[in-house]
Amino acid sequence: MPRRINALATWLHRLGPDEVTAILMHRRDVADRYIRTLKDLATQLTDSDSVHAAEDTLDQGALDVLGAIVAQGNLGTADTVCAELRCPIGDFERALGELKERALAWPDGPKLIAVNSVRANGAARDQLTLRPKTPLRRKASEVSPIVPAMSTVDGVARLLAHCEQDNFDARYTGGVATVEIRRVARALRVADSVLRLWLELAVEAQLVGVERSRLLPTKQGDDWLASQPGTRLAVLVNAWRRMDWRPEPDQARAALRDYTGAAGLILRRSALERFSAEEAFTDTNELVADLVWELPAVHDPRATAAVISEMESLGLVAGGALTPLGVAVLESGDVEAAATRLMPPATEKASFQTDMTAVVNGLPSPELSATLNLVADLEDNDAARVWRLSAGSVRRALDTGLSAQEVLARLAAVSEAPLPQVIEYQVQDVARRHGHLTVTDVASCVRAEDPALLQEISKSRRLTSLKLRFLAPTVLASAQPMAATLTALRRAGYAPTGLDAGEQSIVERVERRRAPARGERRPDRWWRTELDDLELTQLAIRLVEQERPTSGRGTPRANATRMLRDQNVFLRDEEVLTLASALVEGSRVEIGYASGPRVTETHVIIPTKHLEGVLIADCEDGSTREFDIGHVRKVTAPAD
Repeated sequence: MPRRINALATWLHRLGPDEVTAILMHRRDVADRYIRTLKDLATQLTDSDSVHAAEDTLDQGALDVLGAIVAQGNLGTADTVCAELRCPIGDFERALGELKERALAWPDGPKLIAVNSVRANGAARDQLTLRPKTPLRRKASEVSPIVPAMSTVDGVARLLAHCEQDNFDARYTGGVATVEIRRVARALRVADSVLRLWLELAVEAQLVGVERSRLLPTKQGDDWLASQPGTRLAVLVNAWRRMDWRPEPDQARAALRDYTGAAGLILRRSALERFSAEEAFTDTNELVADLVWELPAVHDPRATAAVISEMESLGLVAGGALTPLGVAVLESGDVEAAATRLMPPATEKASFQTDMTAVVNGLPSPELSATLNLVADLEDNDAARVWRLSAGSVRRALDTGLSAQEVLARLAAVSEAPLPQVIEYQVQDVARRHGHLTVTDVASCVRAEDPALLQEISKSRRLTSLKLRFLAPTVLASAQPMAATLTALRRAGYAPTGLDAGEQSIVERVERRRAPARGERRPDRWWRTELDDLELTQLAIRLVEQERPTSGRGTPRANATRMLRDQNVFLRDEEVLTLASALVEGSRVEIGYASGPRVTETHVIIPTKHLEGVLIADCEDGSTREFDIGHVRKVTAPAD
């Protein structure tokens, strides 16, 4: 690695400010105000994490050339790489230009040298991958995205209804197994991939959560169901923008897993950015192929096609072009306003049938949903939403305190036509039998053999919080649980004991109190701020100009500096320059020389020749010695 750093630093010395600026523009992660020399920059440019990030920005052609350079052991030339990839010189030079702009590969005389590549190792090809044909476009036409957007909104509502009415098992980690995805997909009559999208959208929007290994709607889910269609769609679109998981249609995986990194975010964003509102792609398959070639580290055919399907299902893209909603997402505009303009208003009325069903075409309004969910059960949620009234559902409405006439009035208010008589008969019949039995809520009971003691307790003002009432002469009902009732009685001066359901005394333990943990401390943001374009340009000029007076291009000093740097991996840039100046000018210099294991000698010399890694110099004692440049450990100006 040190030898590669020196080789890169030598190449950087040959570049002008504009070329160094271009490298910093492409490798912003290494640009730092504290870089002092081009060798410092070369060290940062060869960092494995930075190299990996830079390689992720390459197109497939540049990756192919990089792989060929690596495969040839950094000994290949332009001719050998072109011969291996069977490509014309023009395509090779374009790809090499991409690599040089990122300092991932550079020429060293006729040879081509690459950094310690991460992605290109073992990825050499026998032919350069040419860019596919440019995707054809046409003028965008009016294609309405209402149907797929409404289907997605309705699908998430169907998912929430299923979670409430039936089991949707989740693992203790919050994930959902693939077998469970397939089971629920069959129940909802949709493809696995469609259900997975609904599920991920619902989780990201916090419409569902995990409770005791089961997925259930959340309070946010209830609010979402009670909102207008446009608001519902906006919530899902904003959730889609935050999803960081990467679609993997070819691999079965559990849903709702946490993923590190932002691969999904980059994939979705870069795909959306290729669409336009003015022009439409005639074939999205051509777009997928172009994206895969342009950024293979991010895109692959199946995942990119899946993301485009997601955008179409949410109404962001229609007919190969951006919709107004897609424009709002891309330009960070008012997503809710665009979604509200897109979605039709909610349906306010239902059609009640003689078979005790209520049919709603389109998305029901919050008021209509609230009424039907109160009096009926959602039965079908396919092309049209169907609720069915039953004795149990009507009884549920009466349990809220409504009378039969109030229930019928509510149903009539949301009915397109007069209610069928069979529904009126059903509601009135259930109402006649409603309330024949009553159930009193009792949190705990206080018992005593002496009725007089209970009379005294029931009249105590210190026990009014228990709301005591007689169930029998020797039994008092308390509105508080047993623990709270025991505490109140003891504070009032009594000495009660607690019994369990088996009439056994309960052994009470005092719970130890603990302070809540503060939680993991997380920094709000990273301390380092990225340099802007002007600062990058200034940094490049400073790095190039500060070394130019000492090692001008094409001068003997520059040539000596380059050779010495390549032959010694221990010296700093300023030490190499000092030694090169002494060699060119024939001046004195003091060196630290490793003459054996852990043995370093100090010599004051006047360099006279430099041949094949050996420095011939005159020493102070009048002798002439040869010094292996690779063994020089330190170079300083001699003390006068």
